Amino acid sequence: MELGFEKGGFMALVVKDLIDAGVHFGHRASRWNPKMKPYIYGKRNLIHIIDLKETVRGLLRATKYFNKIASTNGLILFVGTKRQASETIVEECTRSGMPYVTERWLGGTLTNFRTIRSRLQRLEELEQILDGEQASSYSKKMISTLGRERRKIERNLSGIRSMTRLPEALLVIDPRREHIAVAEARKLGIKVVAMLDTDCDPDLVDLPIPSNDDSMRSIELLMKRLTDAIIVGKASAPPEPPPAPEREQGRGGRRIPGRGDGIRFADRAPAAAPAPAAPAAPAPVAEAPASEAAAVEAPAAEAPAAPAVEAPAPAETAAPTPASETV
Repeated sequence: MELGFEKGGFMALVVKDLIDAGVHFGHRASRWNPKMKPYIYGKRNLIHIIDLKETVRGLLRATKYFNKIASTNGLILFVGTKRQASETIVEECTRSGMPYVTERWLGGTLTNFRTIRSRLQRLEELEQILDGEQASSYSKKMISTLGRERRKIERNLSGIRSMTRLPEALLVIDPRREHIAVAEARKLGIKVVAMLDTDCDPDLVDLPIPSNDDSMRSIELLMKRLTDAIIVGKASAPPEPPPAPEREQGRGGRRIPGRGDGIRFADRAPAAAPAPAAPAAPAPVAEAPASEAAAVEAPAAEAPAAPAVEAPAPAETAAPTPASETV
C-alpha cells in the first residue's frame, strides 16, 4: 500500500475527493473563531469556506507523523464522541488496531490512567464471574447488578481495553467538543492532531487539519487516509517485545526509591522493631533488688527496741533493798 506523498497527482486527487465530501464547508460566519482566519478561504452565503490547501497540508503532515509513530510500535488514541464520527472511528480503529473513545470521555482517562486500568481489571473479573461456573452460586439480583456494572464499563472503556500504556498522540475530531481530552493530553505532553472546524481554537492543537468535522463523509475520508498511513507504518515496525510484568508497589502506590525489586515500605518495618525492645527488658529486673533491700533493712531497725523493754527490770528489784534496811 502506497501513501502517495508525492506532490503532483496526490494533491489533485485529494482536493477532488475533499470537494466531493464537502470538507471545505465551515460553520456560519457568526460562529467563527478569529484564530482560524489563516485557514479560511472566504465566505459564501454567510458560511465560511475552508482553504483546502491548508487541509491538504495538514493531512500530509498528519499522515507522515502517524506513519512514523506506527513504525516504532507507538499508540495513537482516536477520540470522537459525536454521533457522526463514532461509527467511522470504530471501523478504522478495528482495521488499524488502535485504541479509541467514542462514548463519553471519562475525566482522568489519561491523567489518572492507573484507575482506568483498575476498572478494566474489574471488567475481566466480572467476565470470569458471569461467563464461568461461578454465576450459578449467585442470586438473580446479584447477577443483574453485576451485569449492569459490566455493561457500564464496556460502554465507556471497551475501546481502550488494549491500551496498556499512555499513547504517543491523540487524533481528535472536534477539539471544541473534546476539550477535556485535549487538556489532559497537553498536561501530559502528548501531541494532539485534530480535525478543526471554523469555530475551534487552533492554538490548543499541535497539528491542525482544518476541515468540516460535522459531515460523515468528510470524517470518513480523512480517517481512512490517516488509518492507511498507520497500517503502512505498522507493517515496517520491528516486533514488539512482550510487556514487562508490573512490579509490586509500596503503600499508597509508591515505589521505594533506588530499589528495582518493588520492596514495600511495610516489609522493612519488622527489622527496626526488636531494637527498642532489648533495653526495655532489664528495667523491671533492676528495680526488684531495691524493694528487697528495703525489706531486709526493716528488721534491723527493730533490733535496738529489745533492750529498751528489759531496762525497768533492774529498777524493780532494787526497790525492796532499801526497805529491808530500814526495818
